[in-house]
Amino acid sequence: MQKVQGQLVDIENKRIYAAEITVENGIITSIIEKENSNPNFILPGFIDAHIHIESSMLVPSEFARLAVVHGTVATVSDPHEIANVLGKEGVYFMIENGKKVPFKFYFGAPSSVPATSFETAGAVIDSDDIKELLSSPNINYLAEMMNYPGVLYEDLEVLKKIAWAKHFNKPVDGHAPGLRGANAKKYISAGISTDHECCTFEEAQEKLSYGMKILIREGSAAKNFEALIELLHKHYKNMMFCSDDKHPDDLIVGHINQLCARAVEKGMDVFKVLQVACINPVGHYNMDVGLLKVGDAADFILVQDLVNFDVVQTYIRGELVAENGQSCIDVIPFDTPNNFNVSNKLLSDFSVQEAGTKIRVIEALEGQLITNEIEVSSLSVNGNLISDVQNDILKMAVVNRYQDTKPAIAFIKNFGLKKGAIASSVAHDCHNIVVVGTSDEEICNAVNLIIENSGGICAVHNTKYNYLGLPVAGIMSNQNGWETAKGYQEIDAMAKELGSQLNAPFMTLSFMALLVIPDLKLSDLGLFSGSKFEFVALQK
Repeated sequence: MQKVQGQLVDIENKRIYAAEITVENGIITSIIEKENSNPNFILPGFIDAHIHIESSMLVPSEFARLAVVHGTVATVSDPHEIANVLGKEGVYFMIENGKKVPFKFYFGAPSSVPATSFETAGAVIDSDDIKELLSSPNINYLAEMMNYPGVLYEDLEVLKKIAWAKHFNKPVDGHAPGLRGANAKKYISAGISTDHECCTFEEAQEKLSYGMKILIREGSAAKNFEALIELLHKHYKNMMFCSDDKHPDDLIVGHINQLCARAVEKGMDVFKVLQVACINPVGHYNMDVGLLKVGDAADFILVQDLVNFDVVQTYIRGELVAENGQSCIDVIPFDTPNNFNVSNKLLSDFSVQEAGTKIRVIEALEGQLITNEIEVSSLSVNGNLISDVQNDILKMAVVNRYQDTKPAIAFIKNFGLKKGAIASSVAHDCHNIVVVGTSDEEICNAVNLIIENSGGICAVHNTKYNYLGLPVAGIMSNQNGWETAKGYQEIDAMAKELGSQLNAPFMTLSFMALLVIPDLKLSDLGLFSGSKFEFVALQK
């Protein structure tokens, strides 16, 4: 038996009072109101309502060790990153690793592996696989349905996946950036209940009016908090907070607690904020996460105040898992499954013969996953299209890591590199190798460094390089969270020394191959228009 005292925040009844909580065998057995108590505030634990754990570059057990420090007790986790590399076995790896630590991972069945037929993944998860996964008590929902054209045009395989979710009475997550009007209504009426891809107030407001729940996303690359937060005043019962993708250096600094602090700073009612951060995901996903009631699991946190939400203690099922900025969760050993089957590339593999005076260029946007398509004059030497460093039009490539094929080439603006190249085997969602550089030589060197180490991220310039190995499926580290974060910070710093002005150049780079986010992206098979949903020519 243990007793915890503090100022209990009763979110449902919008009341704060001094209380003593008694916990036995991980369950709250009594809550007694007191005249005086500990000045710290007791809240239900925070929940990230949509995240890809893999994007932290950490396995679940290591992610948990960092997240609990910030009061996070549970995540709604879509393992489609590792599923694109290893299929169902990757999903099972995540589940089993997560079970080894005191943290509540709610994994989904990845609905879109691969996300489209216009790229090469390491595995396929079809409707029969979805049936198998959803039948498991360890799988809690059908993860984001990125193939929204498949929903709109009633693709049989897509509809089967949604039907299995309905059969097992498990919710279906959405992914429909920019979808509006009749198409949005049809997508939602298919049974899709959430969207974390809204970039504008108007889009989110419209989808809320159709009965969809909207997630306010603030990750390392995509940042929609400022655009959507004012909706919380009126729609707090139908909104949640999420990070979607969060790199380890950001996770060390904070998590959902940061969004609570920012919302309160903007004048949001604290009870509404906490409803969004702590309560709504539990109801929507039927999570076994305690909400500070007698009979609930003892999943709660103590914070210093309701302004900054600095976490003093985190409890999960009555176990103290973090205290005063230190994690109490032990490091556990784990395997490093992978799928890398490609040989080193030649300099000539990155050559593109000039065939016109204009080229289509991907315009990357700070803080967004969407991109623009722009047209610029090409630059060539001896007939080979090259990076135009002066005008920040850099050559990029996507290299198939599952089989030897010729790299796909494009050009991109706003990475800002003045020298060198950066590359990564974290390239959503198929996780082929993506690279941006100032010369073909630097690009080739960066790609081969990734290949020789079977995955990772790197920055190179001449003979200097910085590298972070990701031996778990080529997307996650085998090191602890703090060491991984330190390594990432060093390589991020080198990318910025090379000239990048992006806040998170590697996170932005990782989304330049994600075809389901418009407009212009690059897969291992070629340049792709998300608005037309077809391949387009590089040169005009």
